[in-house]
Amino acid sequence: MLTPLASLLRPHSIDDIVGQEHLFSTGRPLRKYIESGHIPSMILWGPPGCGKTSIASVVSKSIDADFYHLSGVLSKKEDLMKILVKAKKNYSENRATILFLDEIHRWNKAQQDTLLPFVEKGVITLIGATTENPSFTVNNALISRARVYILWAISEEQIVKFLEQNMKIIQERYNEIIFSSESLKLIASLGDGDLRSTLNLLEAACILQGKGELTRESILEAGTKPLMYDRDGEEHYNLISAMHKSLRDSDGDAAIYWIGRMLAGGEDPRYIARRMINFASEDVGLADPLAMIIANSVYDICEKMGMPECGLPMYKLAYHLAAAPKDNSVYMAMHAMQKDVREFGNLPVPLHLRNAPTNLMKEAGYGKGYEYAHNLSDKKSSQEHFPERLKGRKYRG
Repeated sequence: MLTPLASLLRPHSIDDIVGQEHLFSTGRPLRKYIESGHIPSMILWGPPGCGKTSIASVVSKSIDADFYHLSGVLSKKEDLMKILVKAKKNYSENRATILFLDEIHRWNKAQQDTLLPFVEKGVITLIGATTENPSFTVNNALISRARVYILWAISEEQIVKFLEQNMKIIQERYNEIIFSSESLKLIASLGDGDLRSTLNLLEAACILQGKGELTRESILEAGTKPLMYDRDGEEHYNLISAMHKSLRDSDGDAAIYWIGRMLAGGEDPRYIARRMINFASEDVGLADPLAMIIANSVYDICEKMGMPECGLPMYKLAYHLAAAPKDNSVYMAMHAMQKDVREFGNLPVPLHLRNAPTNLMKEAGYGKGYEYAHNLSDKKSSQEHFPERLKGRKYRG
């Protein structure tokens, strides 16, 4: 069975790594660590196919240390304990042990906590790889004992250059295929910054083509751009934030784009509709009181009709909210009020505002001096309604 190109073309040295110049250019941190032979514990955070595993592979070939690879999905605590036994022996003999933990975010808190004393003491050097924001998925205690480095998706230009540089190896395997610059650019575009996915796509397209010039049809038949969306992950919050901010800036076109991205990724339309109700309340506010009612109606449509029929009403609502005048004064007033509640606690209700259903309460001054607004010609009373310490307070201008 043939080794996949993604494995065959894995880098062997620092100079083979694709992209990530901010970490591997001359004088940049990861290059300096590898060249020095002293690797600190670190978390590599980036999208799929950006080189996290390749970097760990380069580290394993570049320094004198025992190197172990565990999967956060498949490994168990017993697997780690076996490595720790060897690591403690290495430590006593002044030899380094590096543990590469792929998909570290898949380990629960208890599993991650097992690593803490060994990472802190230097018994093992941890290289954790994750596609999820470590702020949410890796224990704070572990993050504080490691450096976090962000890896970026690989650009189309970098992917095309990589394919061209490795074309001899690619054509040794697919010697009846003719590759044009246009076909390489299309493959790189569909790979969407994921080099592993790009190489898998290229292989699938070559198999479908069989021989001759690799055509656009074969490439598109082999696969399309994957949508990166996880309803429980960071991208979920990134996209909903982008929608909210687009609406706030009155950009309806951008808002429906982000909504469409979420729906295409499998998001529950009711979640998006709830966020739009919230936007109508927070950001449109009293400038268009009907906006919240309309948004609630669209939520009902999502509830009753579901996808794909509810998509169009959601896009209409997005354009309505984007075009609506904006007023967050009540939202700001709410926060100012909550600050007073937290700061001043249980301030007494002024006596004139208290109800006095019994004679004892009347004698105590409850309700005394209360001004009944309906007895006034303009129906408005200027009497004080706040506790004494907040007298004259204004939350909304």
